Amino acid sequence: MIRAGIVGGTGYTGVELLRLLLPHPEVEVAVITSRAEAGQRVDAHFPNLRGYGDLCYTPPDLAELDTLDVVFFATPHGVAMDHAPGLLAKGVRVIDLGADFRLADAGLFARWYGMAHRAPEALAEARYGLPEYYRKQVGEARLVANPGCYPTAVILGFAPLLAEGLLEDGGLIADCKSGVSGAGRAARVDLIFPEVADSVNAYGVSGHRHRPEIEAVLSDIRGSGLELQFTPHLMPMIRGIHATLYGQLRRPLSDAALQDLFARRYAGEPFVDVMPFGSHPATRSVRGANVCRIALHQPRPGRVVILSVIDNLVKGAAGQAVQNMNRMFSLPEEMGLAHIALLP
Repeated sequence: MIRAGIVGGTGYTGVELLRLLLPHPEVEVAVITSRAEAGQRVDAHFPNLRGYGDLCYTPPDLAELDTLDVVFFATPHGVAMDHAPGLLAKGVRVIDLGADFRLADAGLFARWYGMAHRAPEALAEARYGLPEYYRKQVGEARLVANPGCYPTAVILGFAPLLAEGLLEDGGLIADCKSGVSGAGRAARVDLIFPEVADSVNAYGVSGHRHRPEIEAVLSDIRGSGLELQFTPHLMPMIRGIHATLYGQLRRPLSDAALQDLFARRYAGEPFVDVMPFGSHPATRSVRGANVCRIALHQPRPGRVVILSVIDNLVKGAAGQAVQNMNRMFSLPEEMGLAHIALLP
């Protein structure tokens, strides 16, 4: 049995992770931390968890975390980097759902997150946790950087074409929409219901922290550098990411050839669903499930449009973290993740 701990268990990502881990047949959640809620039962704050144990929040205790097999950090950036080196030294594996280890370049991290990276040796050891493209590395890792939610949807959509060198360098566009849970659980005036309902707005158009992550990973998959325009939007919904991706083909491909490329690349991938050509996947079709649904369009010859949808809290965060944990401990990748999406 894997003894796991969650640092930062009161946010949406942390409690979603707990929801997935509690029924996992090979996991015992031994610790869940929160300074503000220490001593209080978790199910008093999240009643959907009633009947699944009697866990209480505890203050972060390094001595207690040192005794675990794996520790998940569902914390803001800057937290995991301070604790990961000590945990690794004790033989504890670490999965960071924040941003501390996603950018391999410490200078790039400092530029986009406004702080120096305080654990450069751990950063050098970290592996990017997108199993569909880094399965072997994740399986051998002690420290995994769980991808961002937007990057997961964008990378899974663009990667098959880029890996084959089929997209022109210019004109790569990722036009993305997210539910408000992606902004976290902290109280903010701009995220309360009267502010977000009946409205859509773009943000981070001139530069968003997920852009360098997307560019770095897609550059690695393609084998050479690239740039793209990434524009996120806030939608009046709780969960979900919809990525509409645009690219220009280097050479003509038929609709059938495009479909076959994606079908072959993701054949056997338990959490990527390549839909029939011309489909329109909806975010509601992945709500609560660890799956990315992808559909292809070619509105005019050579112009490809890829639609990619995920649940930002599951495949975009907690579900992918469990998928990575399964790989790290040589368990079946689907274990604890066979959830059918919720409808309506």
